[in-house]
Amino acid sequence: MTSKFHKLLQVQIRNEFTASQQYVALAVWFDGQDLPRLASHFYRQSLEERNHAMMITQYLLDSDVPVTVPGVDEVRNEFADAVELITLALQQERAVTDEIVNLAKTARDEEDYKGEQFMQWFLKEQVEEVASMRTLLNVIKRSNGNLFDVEAYLARESVGDEGSDPTAPRAAGGTL
Repeated sequence: MTSKFHKLLQVQIRNEFTASQQYVALAVWFDGQDLPRLASHFYRQSLEERNHAMMITQYLLDSDVPVTVPGVDEVRNEFADAVELITLALQQERAVTDEIVNLAKTARDEEDYKGEQFMQWFLKEQVEEVASMRTLLNVIKRSNGNLFDVEAYLARESVGDEGSDPTAPRAAGGTL
């Protein structure tokens, strides 16, 4: 029997893959503007979201819960400027945070202690994700349209790149 928590995890796999594709679209936009640091940042974010989907997949497999590999929702590709892209990324991270909080609450409500423990890493991760996007948005706004200043900032700082986390859940097939 599959619990509500397990069903929500299946939905979250789709959400994470969609977020990954959205980040690819942002990276491609920056690549098209000859902004390699911003493009690289979002290509890396895309892989991170993909890895999150695969961590959830591995958890379900380890829990002997059948997994259905989902398609993804449509992503946005047209943007007026960099502020619009980063604002979208920040909104996306805030939405994912709400989804993760709901998953943790559902696991707790269902007295699924293993599921609740699994969600703790994702809760911690979302604090970092929102903070790094908020920082990047502030830097872009302060650059007054000079994205080369943002490129220099990303070359100098490690925004959202804290390295590998040994406490991260295993990802099906390994992390990329």
